[in-house]
Amino acid sequence: MTKNTIFSLIFTLVSAFSFAQEIAVNKEIHDYGMVEYAGNGICEFIVTNTGTEPLVITSAKASCGCTVPSYPKEPIAPGASAVITVKYDTKRPGSINKSIKITSNAVNASEKVIYIKGQVQQQPVDPNQTGSNGNPNNGGQPTTPAGSATGAALPGRG
Repeated sequence: MTKNTIFSLIFTLVSAFSFAQEIAVNKEIHDYGMVEYAGNGICEFIVTNTGTEPLVITSAKASCGCTVPSYPKEPIAPGASAVITVKYDTKRPGSINKSIKITSNAVNASEKVIYIKGQVQQQPVDPNQTGSNGNPNNGGQPTTPAGSATGAALPGRG
């Protein structure tokens, strides 16, 4: 091969990749910090097409059913941005450490992974649901058979 042929081949490959769609995300990780039980579990990631061709996101899949991403179905024009919304089920106390895999036609990252993390507080105890001894709905009184204040056998049953 001649130098001109090699140069032409390299130029063609570089040109092919410089005129394409590329994905950029405003953050890799969203940290909820401490979240109240049943609190707001929604966050947003801003996706920008930094390329020269339309960017098409074909899927956004979470690592768990407790995390639901929604993504734009229409192409993102060059230089434009769109939002991927992620909703975490905050009725699950404990640590949040989930991933969302974004699949697109981007040449720089056809699969891009973003993350959410944080901590959901325990469900608060409703003082109206327990008695003074901590047992549900008995007000701290010992349980006895219906119709008997002392726990003795009911008439006709003994």
